[in-house]
Amino acid sequence: MTIRNRISGQFTLIVASILIGFSLLIYLVSATYRREEFYERLKSKARTTVRFLVEVNEVDQDLLRIIDRNTLTAMIDEKVLILDDNNKLVYSSVDDYPVRYKPDLLDAVRREREIETTNGDNELVGILYEANGKRLVVLASAYDRFGQSKLENLYLTLVWGLLGGIGLTIGLGFFFAGQSLQPIGHINRQVQTITARNLRQRLDEGPRQDEIDQLAVNFNAVLQRLEQAFEQQRSFVSHASHELRTPLAALKSEIQLGLRRPLSAERHTEILQNLLSDTDRLIALSNSLLLLARTLENLEAVTMTSVRLDDVFFAAQEELLTAHPRYAVSFQYDQVPETETDMVALGNESLLVRVVLNLLDNACKYAADQRASVRIGKNAQQVWLSVTDAGIGLSTDEQKHIFEPFYRAPGAIKFGGFGIGLAVCQRIMEPHRGRISVESEPGIGSTFTMLLPRS
Repeated sequence: MTIRNRISGQFTLIVASILIGFSLLIYLVSATYRREEFYERLKSKARTTVRFLVEVNEVDQDLLRIIDRNTLTAMIDEKVLILDDNNKLVYSSVDDYPVRYKPDLLDAVRREREIETTNGDNELVGILYEANGKRLVVLASAYDRFGQSKLENLYLTLVWGLLGGIGLTIGLGFFFAGQSLQPIGHINRQVQTITARNLRQRLDEGPRQDEIDQLAVNFNAVLQRLEQAFEQQRSFVSHASHELRTPLAALKSEIQLGLRRPLSAERHTEILQNLLSDTDRLIALSNSLLLLARTLENLEAVTMTSVRLDDVFFAAQEELLTAHPRYAVSFQYDQVPETETDMVALGNESLLVRVVLNLLDNACKYAADQRASVRIGKNAQQVWLSVTDAGIGLSTDEQKHIFEPFYRAPGAIKFGGFGIGLAVCQRIMEPHRGRISVESEPGIGSTFTMLLPRS
């Protein structure tokens, strides 16, 4: 079922339920009012008749019968009976005694003083009259032709009005649902034209005043992220191919040189050393690519625990100095922790160690004295770790690209590396809800700061 039909059906069901309920309420109220009003007329007729018979001496039964038949307020098939305590008929407005009733009806009237019931199509009331030492039961019945006719007309009016209202609701609901969903149809037609070759295309966002416009805005944001992912993938493939081609070309050249003519043992040794160097570079590049791929693949399923940021630093420092004994790292707290939880953040310790290790390695590698200074601190919402070096520094434009895979600043080309480390660090910070900021000046040095929410 289409959304248009579903909305139209739901709208029709709601309106039909309201109309049916409203119609039933009107009909029941009208029927109740008609019945109560007619019973009051019958009671009034019964009281008037018995008072004429009992209290007015000049009126006998024959005269009272004439009055009943010729009164202007006479009702259709009107009959009045008056009975005494012995259930003997005292008066009947008609000669043929047409009113039939159950024997216990008179007992019920004497017990409850007033009874409202029906007698076939006629309404019937019974009242107990006590005056001048007499105790009489008066039964009055009649057919409310005018009231029943009005009620029948009201019923037909409500039925036809209900059917017409439901039909109109179906038509209008289908029309307005189509009008309301027309922008979605327009969005669907636009989406169908978007392929991997034209991810730059965007949906019409309209005035951004309703949910459909917001849907287009959100979809455009998804397209933007998707386009960036495709661009990053293309950039990754391009840079990886370039990085792999260079050592492979060197390997091929060295092998061709070794096969071209007989060489001395010293020359063969030199070629083998070059081959070993290029092979090591290929292995390092492959390991870096594998690290990047595994990091991007496994980040969504990492286990988060409470970790101390200073413990993370000490683990990274130990691993760095084990691999590079010539490096030097100084450390101090911005403010000495007062409790065990002052430096605690929620994260994955091994991944955070990798981030800190990469920042320390970069700082020492690019600094002439191979030294790095580390400060750890906290505020109300975050814990942070900053790594400062006196290295080559970065320009403002270079700072915009350093977290892109395979990007290397011009001044860093002479140093070893592939431009992957900071991209991995930035990606690791995303599931930690943290970030890495950088402050740098060319020729003076850089400060990288890692910020994490407190646990």
